[in-house]
Amino acid sequence: MDLTHVLDSEIYVLSCCQADDGADLVALGGEHSVHIVQITEKTIVPLAVFHLGARVTALGWSTGSVSPSVSDEWRIDLVAGSADFGLFHLSKLAGRDECIYNFGAGSTGHNGGVNSIAFVGGYPADSTRDKTVLVWDLYPERIDDGSANAQMPEASMPPEDRTPPTAYEISYAHPLTTLCSHPATSKELLVADTHGTIFMVDWRSDDPGEPQPDRRTVFELVQPYAMGDALIGNGDTTWTSVAWRRDTTDIIGSVTGNKYHIWDLTKLYGGKPLRTGPTFSQGGKFRWCNTHPEFFAISSSSPATGAILHVHNLGYLSQQPTQLAIAAKPHYVRDFDFLATRGVPRIAAAVGRSLVVMPIGSAEK
Repeated sequence: MDLTHVLDSEIYVLSCCQADDGADLVALGGEHSVHIVQITEKTIVPLAVFHLGARVTALGWSTGSVSPSVSDEWRIDLVAGSADFGLFHLSKLAGRDECIYNFGAGSTGHNGGVNSIAFVGGYPADSTRDKTVLVWDLYPERIDDGSANAQMPEASMPPEDRTPPTAYEISYAHPLTTLCSHPATSKELLVADTHGTIFMVDWRSDDPGEPQPDRRTVFELVQPYAMGDALIGNGDTTWTSVAWRRDTTDIIGSVTGNKYHIWDLTKLYGGKPLRTGPTFSQGGKFRWCNTHPEFFAISSSSPATGAILHVHNLGYLSQQPTQLAIAAKPHYVRDFDFLATRGVPRIAAAVGRSLVVMPIGSAEK
């Protein structure tokens, strides 16, 4: 069944928690606040509200988050970015008030709003259109064991008791659009730019024998037509959304302009996609289904098409995608994600002020 939850302001970004213990948690970024809800089979339960005072532009969940459905000692732990270049560590423990730690405070090092956040090995990384990725150590005094599931035991500490975070900077030649991480690695990130190029970056690499930033780039994935269009100023191809298939590090998907692309890293052809297909004239976000990894979905970013998602099956790309119509135009899907809960795959979508949760149909495990 479809579920709907309405906020008092527009929802600009949405992120589903992918941690096993937080699979039914969803974060919603609005005009001035971040709302955390729990998705059950029949209801949407509000859990917390973090008031930031600025429009939310990006959200990234920590692997340390735990849902009330898993433990009475539940825990919310994530990072949010805002339109005024701010970065906020948001946390809440069961029975405690919300805790907001503003570690950007206008001094993040960015001169553009954060557009993407992902945790890699316990460290939040963010990207902006100022051509910079910053990887943050929120707890500089902790012992780093290199674990991809590093926890944040100090998340509920009062801000005045915390050591200021430190940042590791990676610079690029063009503005950045998205970045993502993978649970199987604590050191690699995928970073996409406005020329349609996707970089795999080893952010922990620091070989002084290699020039920056090449020493950190493992490889580049390219879309030749997108690079050409970007060079001549074709705005339809300046947004790239990239996503890593959760069950393997070898499969990467993206959408740029009106095309989607699938790469298999075991079958690279000079960095070009293995498969390319058509999508909306103004493609929006690309998301893999984590529980049924053969599925991926793409949203339209144009009000002219209405709030529509296309769901594809990787094994049947020659067939037409399943279309999910959420709302008529001029509504459109600002953001969406697959829930990490087991069973029939469900999508959470942000349309106007509404969170809509819907199944994509029955699927065999």
